[in-house]
Formats: sequence, structure tokens, C-alpha cells
Amino acid sequence: MQGHHYRTSRRSTEGYGGELGLDWIAGDVGNETDAVRTVSSVIERHGRLDILVNNAGYGMFKPLVDTTLDELKDMYQTNVFGTFLMAREAAKQFIKQGSGELINISSTSSLKGSSGRTAYGSSKFALRGMTECWRDELRRHDVRVMLVNPSEVMTDFAAKAGVERERSDKKLRPKEIADAIVGALKVDARGFIPEFSVFATNPF
Repeated sequence: MQGHHYRTSRRSTEGYGGELGLDWIAGDVGNETDAVRTVSSVIERHGRLDILVNNAGYGMFKPLVDTTLDELKDMYQTNVFGTFLMAREAAKQFIKQGSGELINISSTSSLKGSSGRTAYGSSKFALRGMTECWRDELRRHDVRVMLVNPSEVMTDFAAKAGVERERSDKKLRPKEIADAIVGALKVDARGFIPEFSVFATNPF
């Protein structure tokens, strides 16, 4: 996609911007001050905001009886509240300029509950609910709100969640998800794709 690309990360951004062709903003999306600062800094620099991709999130897979309240709160702070904060700030600008693309990266876990996913799965169901509300609210301002449900993608996500997964070239890569999003964005502005899932053709 053409234009200026920004990414927000909790981690140090030193040295990454030039390598990836991005402008980085260090911050925690679950922190309200950081979320407000992130969106406002883009608008101050460019005068507008065209697309927000909410992709911040992490996983944790534990039985219900082993999940603590603090773990559930931490999961929601990033996966739900962080997405809310970023979307809220972006929506203010989208409404003002009369256009915008809000893309929330969810998961196929938002389609069906499963064992061991009380925290993660429910956070994705919450994201689905918020997305549907925002879609109804913002479309009258010519803002398109989309929900993307990737299946398993070959990243460090599972390992960080404490789950061992076999790595395979047959499984999805981030590129497939990005390509699908770009395709959805290319739909003429008079229409949009509200939601789609991306599965590996033959991951077995």
C-alpha cells in the first residue's frame, strides 16, 4: 500500500524503521496515554489518518481452573481494551475527515469456543462484538470496519503462549494475511467486506 506506514510497539524501536520502511512509535496500546499519543502524532505529522490495523495481542492457553483473574485482566488489557483505545482515537479522525479503514485482527478462536482458551478465546469474542458495534456506528461516516480471522500463522505467537506447534511450510505466513487485507482494501469504497477468515489450504 502507498503512503506512510506506522507501527506501535512496546519494545525498543531503534534501528527498525529504516530496515522495514516504517516509522515506529514506542508505546503500549493498553495504556490510554500512549494510544492517544500514537494517533495524534500521526495526524500532527500528516494531517490525516487513512487506515488503522489493530494487530496487538497475545495468547495464553490454560484450563479454566488454572486461570487467575490477573491473567484474564492482563489479556483483556491488550487484546480488548488496547484495541478499543486505538479504535476510539482513530474513529475521531475518521469521522472528522469522512473516511477511514478500521481493520481488527481477531482469530478463528472468535468463531468457536474451545478448551483451554477461556482468556484468549473470550477476548477474541469481545473483539468481534466491539467490531460489529463499530461497523454499524461508523459506516454512516463512510468508515469501513473489517474483522479478520486468521487461522494458525507461523509466528512466535504459539511459543510465547507456551504451546508447542510443529512448524511447516504448509501453514500460513503473515504474508497471506497481509495479502488478504490488501485485497479487501482494494474493493471500491462504495462497498466493503465486513469479515473474512484465512485458513491454510492444506496444513496437514
